[in-house]
Amino acid sequence: MDQLERSLREAPIVEKDDGYQYFVHPISDGVPKLDPGLLREIVIRIIRKAHLEEVDRIVTPAAMGIHISTAVSLMTDIPLTVIRKREYGLEGEVAIAQQTGYSENEMYINDVHEGERVLVLDDVLSTGGTLASVIDALNEIGAEVVDSVAVIKKVGGANEVEDSGHHVKTLVNVDVVDGEVVIVDANGDD
Repeated sequence: MDQLERSLREAPIVEKDDGYQYFVHPISDGVPKLDPGLLREIVIRIIRKAHLEEVDRIVTPAAMGIHISTAVSLMTDIPLTVIRKREYGLEGEVAIAQQTGYSENEMYINDVHEGERVLVLDDVLSTGGTLASVIDALNEIGAEVVDSVAVIKKVGGANEVEDSGHHVKTLVNVDVVDGEVVIVDANGDD
């Protein structure tokens, strides 16, 4: 069993106010501690799964995509842009609405330009709200989304990113059943 699968099986579950079962994992939450071997395994799997040959830039939403995307950027020498939850007022800044299974926020894209070819990376694909908004905004800017990868996909609910016609590859697909993470597909989606 690989480190990602093992760490997910061991992840604690927290129930949110509305009954939403949320797994707490170092990739998606920064706790418990993130073992370097786990991060290395994930980066290698992303590099093998994503189409990187024509990518000019990695784009990731803050905050939990940052550590994954930074590691991929270091290994591939592809520059990284972080979509922030703070408005800076820079020229060309684009505001997008972020809606997850448990919150709503605004996010801001800076320094991504028409014609750039991007790889979108994120930690978790659950409802798909964040990634659908990010990919739509990048398309509106005129950037070409070459590929999109999320480390973990939580299955079993609505998926806005699929409903919007976008495809996101994943490294592993999971569900939460009776308070435990269940591995649905150890290879994720291609």
